[in-house]
Amino acid sequence: MDVFAFNASLSMCKDVAGIAGNIFAFGLFVSPMPTFRRIMRNKSTEQFSGLPYIYALLNCLICLWYGTPFVSHSNTMLMTVNSVGATFQLCYIILFILHTDKKNKMKMLGLLFVVFAVVGVIVAGSLQIPDQLTRWYFVGFLSCGSLVSMFASPLFVINLVIRTKSVEFMPFYLSLSTFLMSASFFLYGLFNSDAFVYTPNGIGTILGIVQLALYCYFHRNSIAEETKEPLIVSYV
Repeated sequence: MDVFAFNASLSMCKDVAGIAGNIFAFGLFVSPMPTFRRIMRNKSTEQFSGLPYIYALLNCLICLWYGTPFVSHSNTMLMTVNSVGATFQLCYIILFILHTDKKNKMKMLGLLFVVFAVVGVIVAGSLQIPDQLTRWYFVGFLSCGSLVSMFASPLFVINLVIRTKSVEFMPFYLSLSTFLMSASFFLYGLFNSDAFVYTPNGIGTILGIVQLALYCYFHRNSIAEETKEPLIVSYV
């Protein structure tokens, strides 16, 4: 009975962490909306790049496949968050294609085809693996690698913040949402004993803490610099 109660508590904690992760991830998925409102208003993609949405779609589709019962077990929350994420990224890509010039349009369509082809090969290839454990390892390593590379992308922003001593290019709420989402799925992976979930999200959590620490440090310094300026400037 004690074991049953423990397992029930563990399952409940996993579900709570998964739901929290889905909520925080939704905040990340809607964050590009102001950019696309501007694109639609100006009827031009200007200097914006569509590559981050292509890569995000690929990441969501790989992780979605990993979360299915064909590959792993008890990962419903992974399926929901990545299906929603893939839908958002696909919508952003379609909007980008509709408002970009002909050269970029063909490039984005080509990359979109490559994404679906790669995912198709991964799905078809993994289904050819009869052993469930081997299939889990194969897709799990692909999913983990995809997530780690995605979480590594803020390293460029971190380097920029340190170099410029400014948090202008690192929005606080985006960094906070990334940290909360990573921490939630880190706990979700721990409660589910899934190393392919808690390892990349553990890395994402650490990077999120670094981002928030840098934001607090440089933001505090910028406020201190502002307070040093004279309240009244005399032009004599």
